[in-house]
Order: sequence, then structure tokens, then C-alpha cells
Amino acid sequence: MSRASTTICLALPATLALALAMSFAAMAQDTPGAADPERAAAVIPLQFHYMGPSPGGRISAAVGIPGNHSTYYLGAASGGLWKSTDGGHTYVPIFDDQNVAAIGSLAIAATDSNTIWVGTGEPWMIRPSDVIGDGVYKSTDAGKSWQHMGLVETGRISRIVINPRDASNVLVCALGRASAPQQERGVFRTTDGGKTWKRTLFVNDDTGCSGLSMDPNNPNVLFAGTWQVSQRTWQQNGGGPGSGVFTSRDNGVTWTRLDQGLPKSPLGKIDVAIAPSNSKRVYALIQTFNQGSLWRSDDGGQRWELTSADRSLTGRAGYYIRIAVDPKNPDNVYVANSSPHFSTDGGRTFSGHGGDAKAMGPASCGDCHDVWIDPTNPAHYIVTGDGGASIATGAGNAINVVLPIGQNYHVTTDNQVPYWIYSNRQDFFTMRGPSTLSEPSGNGLLPLRDFIPGANDPTLTSNRRPRPKRDGGLYQTGDPTLLPQLPEMDAPPAGIGLGPGGTQKTPALAVPYGRKPTPPLQWDYSLGGCESGHTLPDPSDSNIVWATCYGNKVTRYDARELTAHSIEPSRITLDSPPDEVQYRCHWTSPLAIDPFNHENVYYGCQMVLRTDDKGHSWTEFSPDLSTQDPSRIVSNGGLVGDNLAQYDGEVIWFMAFSPIQRGLLWAGTNDGKLWYTKGAESSTKPQWVDVTANLHLPAWGQINQISPSHFDPATAYIVVDFRMAGGNDHKPYILKTSDYGASWKNINGDIPHTHPLGYTLSIAENPNRQGMLFVGTGHAFYYTMDDGAHWIKYDKGLPPAPVTWITVEPRFHEVVLSTYGRGLYILPDMTTFEQTGSTEVGASPGAVKETRLFKPGPIFRKSRTVFPELGDPLRPHFQFTVATKPAKPVKMEIFDAKGAPVRTQFLDVHSGLNGAYWNLRYDAPEQIALLTTPPDNPRIWEEPRFQGQTVRRITHWGITPNTGVPLAAPGDYTLRLTIDGKTYTQPFKVLKDPAIGAPIEDLQTSTAMQLRVRKRLTQTSEMVNQMEIWRKQIEDRIKASAFTPNAAALQKLNRDILQVEHQLVSRESMLSDDKQFPTAYKVYMNMVWLSGGVGDGAADAGGGADYKPTATQIRVLRELEADLAKARADYEHLEKVTLPAFNQSSAGEAKPITDKLQ
Repeated sequence: MSRASTTICLALPATLALALAMSFAAMAQDTPGAADPERAAAVIPLQFHYMGPSPGGRISAAVGIPGNHSTYYLGAASGGLWKSTDGGHTYVPIFDDQNVAAIGSLAIAATDSNTIWVGTGEPWMIRPSDVIGDGVYKSTDAGKSWQHMGLVETGRISRIVINPRDASNVLVCALGRASAPQQERGVFRTTDGGKTWKRTLFVNDDTGCSGLSMDPNNPNVLFAGTWQVSQRTWQQNGGGPGSGVFTSRDNGVTWTRLDQGLPKSPLGKIDVAIAPSNSKRVYALIQTFNQGSLWRSDDGGQRWELTSADRSLTGRAGYYIRIAVDPKNPDNVYVANSSPHFSTDGGRTFSGHGGDAKAMGPASCGDCHDVWIDPTNPAHYIVTGDGGASIATGAGNAINVVLPIGQNYHVTTDNQVPYWIYSNRQDFFTMRGPSTLSEPSGNGLLPLRDFIPGANDPTLTSNRRPRPKRDGGLYQTGDPTLLPQLPEMDAPPAGIGLGPGGTQKTPALAVPYGRKPTPPLQWDYSLGGCESGHTLPDPSDSNIVWATCYGNKVTRYDARELTAHSIEPSRITLDSPPDEVQYRCHWTSPLAIDPFNHENVYYGCQMVLRTDDKGHSWTEFSPDLSTQDPSRIVSNGGLVGDNLAQYDGEVIWFMAFSPIQRGLLWAGTNDGKLWYTKGAESSTKPQWVDVTANLHLPAWGQINQISPSHFDPATAYIVVDFRMAGGNDHKPYILKTSDYGASWKNINGDIPHTHPLGYTLSIAENPNRQGMLFVGTGHAFYYTMDDGAHWIKYDKGLPPAPVTWITVEPRFHEVVLSTYGRGLYILPDMTTFEQTGSTEVGASPGAVKETRLFKPGPIFRKSRTVFPELGDPLRPHFQFTVATKPAKPVKMEIFDAKGAPVRTQFLDVHSGLNGAYWNLRYDAPEQIALLTTPPDNPRIWEEPRFQGQTVRRITHWGITPNTGVPLAAPGDYTLRLTIDGKTYTQPFKVLKDPAIGAPIEDLQTSTAMQLRVRKRLTQTSEMVNQMEIWRKQIEDRIKASAFTPNAAALQKLNRDILQVEHQLVSRESMLSDDKQFPTAYKVYMNMVWLSGGVGDGAADAGGGADYKPTATQIRVLRELEADLAKARADYEHLEKVTLPAFNQSSAGEAKPITDKLQ
């Protein structure tokens, strides 16, 4: 940071007087000269940065190494694969260089723990946002590298089993995409390590494999559960004749369907498990309507009996159902469902839902998904769920694991400075957080450069030993002798950590009087709404947050009251089929706020609803905008209903206002309809125009996001998604209209279209560059500089999770996006990217061939400060490239709108990309330089503070670093760089922080007065400094010889000059005593304190830079100007009459008194 921006930190009351006893000249902003240039900032290369939210999220699969307490693998539902080598304390992502982030199953070869198989795709079916995969992967080096092993079209891999005697023999349980009939479902088998596959179990093209178990004692014996299930935009239909239990006695080559003692069709989802300690014992967990839940065979699957009809074992089967058996005891059964269930009597009674049985042990979960039990020690196990994972160490305690794997649906920003990010996370809450601070990443280690701010040392919050838990359970005590042997948390390798480096701290007295210390920034959660909806801040007041939730719930949150107000337009519709409700409002129902009238808020169900009275009443503001096909308005779930509106069809999916044309509102549905109205500000229901037919698209597409143009009101961009429409269409659809939807152009360009995750989810136009667009797909982020003709993938810092939403913050030139699996990300300050089309500007200094000054983004005038903050390497105020290091320092100048100079600095720059900052301060006024010895302290130059000095500054309590230095007002400015004699200029703006209540005109008036005071201070200093030069010559002559012929005349001249000087600076001020208050101020110190009052403050003078000057301040300035004018008249008499007369009278006897020291 430059010397010019240094501030005083008043950390302790005991040092307050000393800290404020500063020299005005020494502490006020100075201007480094060419001989002492500031070093130009090194700019961090462009990349995405992880922002949050709070760590946690769904882990779908887990596996460990038998007998190994160091190494664990956790597969996130759509957040990649994570590995721990320090006993489960910390994890690194090891799958982010692949094309998919959804993990369904994991398996480690018993014969080689370095061989790991990964099945991709979320292994359940609960809502359209669930993410499919692209087949199976294998690593033979413990996850260092991966090979894609095929089965691309299988969609979701529920289970992988590896022959414990032959690692090349693998069977895969493929559920399938289920979004259309397909052949790539069932059980697939390989005997050559995945080089070739054969489908060996196939029921029909609507049925996939949901459970698979291999007998570890006889790999020829397998059991499989199948699940007939389909899903479309409007329904998940689970259950049917395809569901069943199958067995193979020849290693999966052939299969036989079992039915003796099993429930009758129709059945739902099924999982199976063979007891490792007793191959005759087999369990089948089966979803039925009313026939029971758990069946058991004690003869290897020939006959079955119902052991439990507990419905909680199979609740919401589409989402849960996982069964595992204790490897040492066939009667100990673990069932993962919305709660963990454990039985010690062969599945007859269970804990977890009012049962008497004990829990399994200290590791537990909620909304549970997977179970891994160490075959060598059943007290060592892992359970996973919606909140993360829990590892029972075997020593009677557990390690809870949370990772940065948030499944976020949407993201928006507000008007604060810095702006805040708003979102909602699956299985969590609504949230918001500052764009300058990342949340910690829990147990997940990420590169430090990915956080904001980044640093070399992370803040580590995990315990070095697992924390004992008090949960009762069979393995609660475990083996206490194991505890000392468990691994401790490793120190993170260089360059990675568990959160942003450093913490923002505000000392108690770090700000002047009149201002409160700024509290440390932190993320805020539970803003109303819930996990699934939209979260929108009021565009004019960020204290107000609107949010939606499933079940037709709408809230309006007020941050000042810390409360959310329920304001839904009709009754809450949880559990209700969509054909039985007044308003069909989706799991993720949209909101829109009129950018021209923030009182108008719009809510999307099958029609648009509007409120203009904060939600107290709602009006139907459109007709039903869907296709209104009753065959698509049906109950969800299939065998057992599951109506949380996640599959509600025929509803509005997104609404978007034009940012430049009042009243223009677009609305798209999840059944392919697209509408707009130009009457969104009408007091009554306006006319809506249906432009669906003009799209020329297949039926039943989902209009995922609409981006109305910032340059032309007739232009809009949309992305459409057909993956759930029933045709297995996963291609990207990106369209543009330039005539209010009368015609549409496909702008897919060369964006990839063959991958199963290539469908488009999000789109945003860059409001700062026409033709620059951003698109998010099921696994990647793309940009175009030419309106869609060519697309480029950009993933630096961004994992391959679905990019669900894109927002461009127009003031800061930043992309903000949400992912469904890895949380929220920012691409900060893309001004150079916008102007060059390159994401690599400055990434390699040697590659820079051109010296260029880029057009800066705006700088924000906050209350007495500036944003972006000084020294922020992600957001420098000015950026420029230099082909070769200049021979001399670069001169940086700021000019106001009239061309008047504001600030001059000199920079020491390097070749490559450079950054520079301006703290919005003008050049400081000229300061008083005292040269003479005050008669009241003839030994002043002997004091340590002045020893070796020739100039003495005025020191006084209350002077702060910026006293007397004007603060720039919002407006237009020009930056000029002079590099080796060549000048480069760019205009830029200073914008007002909305938090400042005063209008821009008042701030400009304040700055004008600050400049006026600065001018008077400079005039005062110029006169005092000139008189000090005169008096210094007199003092030196008298010291040289007290008997000089004109000694008396010199002494009289000194008195005459000092008499004028004392009109400007008091006799006491010239003593530089910091805390003595003997006499009234003269012009200089009165001006100093006035500059504090109208400017940035001075000690306990609060300041006034954010306000229009008061009448008193204006009057005082006029009075001081009158005093200054009188002093100037006397000074000019000295200059023009007294000094010339003295010099003439002493001509020939002594050297004349001149304006410069000899």
C-alpha cells in the first residue's frame, strides 16, 4: 500500500493522545515524487473464486479401506470426489478435472486399494434438478489420475461391486436417466477391467437397477433390486411391474427373478444386501404401498419373509433406501432413510423412529444416503446424508465432515458497496454474503487463491482429534486403545487451506470520533424462504429480501427487524397434488421485482401474481400462461405420492424485466411457453403476448433463464432445456430475438452438444459489452464475444458442477454464478477481459507485447473511504500492461471533469500487467515548514524528534492523516499515464455508495468547499514558509555575529516579519507541542480544524465530507478568509516595501535577504 493511503490505527486508549499528536504535514497525504515512486500492484490473474455458502451438502457415497483409519473417499451428490489421508479431518477434491461432478457410487478393489471405481450421476430421483452422469471411471493410482471406462448413456450408477478375488471383474448397477425410455439400464458386467461391457440384466426400457450386492464369500452369487421409474418435467412416476428382486449364480452372467414370499407387484424402489458373515442371510428393502418394507431370506434367496412393515424404512423411497449388514453379525442391519435405522434382531425392530433398539454408534446422519462398514471392524463405519458425512473411528467417537458442496439454485446481487450475493441452497437456507469475503470450506481443502481474500496461511477450525460424541449405540465405546493411534489432522500443503486467509478485524478505536467502527463482514442466513426458491433483495433497499419456498410459501424479510413475514397469496399447499390447488407454484417458484418501481413484486405460479403493498394482497396479473394440458397436471410419486411441487408441470419457471424499458416483463414456463407484456406497471391485468410459436422448438422445453438486453429493449436471450421432456434430448438450446419475440435466431454456435450434461441451464448478457454473453450448462461455463457465433469454455477455478444461474454485477464488471454442487463463485473485475476478449491478460508477463491502459471500471465513493479497497489485488482501480519496464517511473495523474488536476503520483512498474489505486484524495495542501528557532524553546532543535532535521512541522493533538486533504466527489474523471514520454488516457467515473444519504450535489458542494479550504491552507503555508526563509537568513546572520553593523535593523526586521507570521500561526503553535492549549488558534490552525469539520474529520470533530457544508462552516470560512486577506496585505507590504527598503539600506554592508536560502 502506498504511503499516501496510510492511516492511523488507534488501538488502545492509553495511546490515544500520542496517536493523535501527529504532525499535520507529516501525516497528511503526501505525493510521492519521481525519486520515491510507489510500487505498482501485482494483479491476480483472472479466475473464478469460491464464495460459499457455509460448508455442508449432500454426500451420496462413501468408501474406506478395510483396516485403514487414514484414507477415506467421499462422493458428493453433484460436487465431485473428495479424498482424505489424515483420518477424515481434511479432504481434497480429486475428480475436478473430469467432465462430471455427480457421484453415485464408489468401490475399492479388495485386492488393490489403489484401484478405485466411480459411478457417476445422482443415484436417486427426487426432483428435476438431480444431476446425471456420464458413466464409470477407474483409477489405479489411488485417485491421482482417472480413466473413463464407458457406459456414458447410463445416466445414474447406483452401485458398483468388484469381485474380491479378481479386480478386473466388475458389475455396475445402472438406474438410467429415466427422462425417457432407454436401453442403457440394468446390470452391466466386465471381466477385463472395463475395456468391454455386456448388459446382463435388463427388464425393460423404463426399469433400471437400484440395488446390487455380491457375496464376498462366493463372487458368483449376486442379488439385484430393480426399480421401474420414469421422470418428466411434470411427474416422477416410480413403481410398476419392472421392479423386482433378482439373483445370479454365475457371477452376473444370467439372472433369475425371485418372488416366493416377496410382495406382489406393483413394487417401487428396491435395495438388497447379503450378510458377509452368513451368505444364506439376504435382505431386501422394498418400497410398497401397503405390503411392508423389509424382507429377509435365510436360505440364500429361495424363500422370503416379511420382517418389518415399518413405513419409515422406505419413506420417500425415490430419495433414500439403502441397506447394509454388519460384516460380523448378520442380525445387525443398518437402513439409511430420512433417519438412520438400526436393528440388532435381524430386521424385526429398528431404532430411529420410536423403536427400542440402540443406534449403531456415534456416527449418525439426517436424510441419509450411504453406509460403508469396515469388514474388519464394524465399529469403524461411515454414514452420509444431506448434511455431510460422519465417520465412526472405531474408538468410540466420530468425526463429522462438511465440504464446500452446496447445491445452489439461483444467485442475485444487491446495490450495496461492496455488493452482496443472495442465494438459496438445497437442504439448507436462504443466504447472503459480501462479495469480498469467502466462507470457510469446512473440511474441504481448496487452493488459497480460490478464496477471497486469499493468503498463505488458512484459518483452521477443525479439531486435531475427533470429537467424542455422546450418542448411545452398539459401538459407542468401541476400542478406546485405538484412540491414540488415530491420525491427527495434517497441516495443509503449501497453497491450499480451509478458508480465506486472514480475518478482518476492527480495533475498538480504529476510527475517528463521529463514526462507529465497521463490524466485521460475515455471511447471513435464514432470510425467509427456504432451500428451493428464489431469493431477491429489494433493488433500492437491501434490508428487504423477498424469497419463495415450496408449498406456495412467500416471505418478505426485514434485516433491521431480523424477521420474515409470511405473505403467500393463498393457502400453503404442502402434500397437495397440483390439480387440487388454486395456484400451482413450483418447488422453485420465481420472483421478479420491477426495477423502475420496487413496490411492484411479481410471483410466478401457473399465472403471474402481483403485489404492490408488501404482500398484504395479491392480484392475478396474467392468465394461465401454461399449455393447460390436464395430462401434465398430475400427482407426483407414482406408487406413493410425493407432492412437494418439485415436479409440478404447467407453471412459470422464470420471469425477467427489461432493464431499460419500463413495464416490459418476460415470462417463460416449464412446458415451453414464452410470453411478454409491456404493461407490467399497469394497475390492472395487462395484455400478454404469446411468442411460443415463433421459437420453432420441440414441445415441452423448459425456459430456464431469460436475459433481456441492456442495449436494445426488443432484444432478449433465452436458454431452453429439453432433457426432461421425454426425448433424451440433452443438447444446448440458446436463442435470441431482436424484435420482441416475433422471430428467434439459434445462437448455439459451436458450443459442444454431444455430452449428456451439455444442456443449458443459465444465460446472462454482459451489460458492459454488447454481444458478450455467458452460458452455464450441466457441467461447464462458456462465454462468447460475438453474440453466440463462437463459444469458449472457461473453467479456471471452477469445478465441473452444473452452472444453475448467472448474474452479472454491472457496476463492478463481475460475473456471479451458482452451481448445483459446489456453491457460489465470483469472476471478479473482468474489465480487461471485456476489452480484449482474453482471459489471460497478464497471466504471463513475458507474453505482453503492448503497452496499454485499459478503461477503468467505476470507483465507489463510500463514507470517507473508497471501494474497491486500496491494495485489493483482485480489483485494482486501474490496470495497464507494459511491454518492457520503463526507464523511469510512470507518472499517474487524475483530472476532474473540467480538466483540473486532482492527484499526481509516480509508480514503479514492471513488465506485464500492472495495477494502481487512487484513494479518492486530492493532492495535499502545501504544509508549513518551520526553519527558525522559537524564542520560547531555544533548544528545540536538540530534541530527539528534530535532531538532524532542518525543517520542523507543526504538531498538534487532533490532526489526522487526511486532515486538510479533500475527498473527491462522485463524477467524471480522467486518468493519464505518462510512460517513457508517451501518454495514455482513459475516462472513468466515481460513483456514490447508495448507503450515503446525501445527494450527489451535496457531496460535490462539500468537495468544492474542501478544495476552497485546501487552497487557503496552501496560501497560508506559502506565506509562512516564505517568511520562515526570510527569518532563517536573519537568524543565521545574527548567530554568525551579534555585532554585525545592522544587527539592530535585522532584529527589527525579524520582529516585523514575525508580527505578520503570528497572524497566521500562533507563537505557541510554532513550538510543535502536541498537547498544550495555551492560546487561541490563528488562521492556519483554524483552517486545519475547519478542513476537518467539512472534510474527513479531525480527532473528535466528526467531519462532514458526506454532507452539504453547514451555514456555520460557510460563515467561519468567510471570517477566516477575511483574516487571511488582512495578513496577506501585511505580507505583501513586507514583500514589496519593508524588505526592499532593508536591502537597499544595507547594500554594500551585507547580502540582501532573498526569497531563497543561500
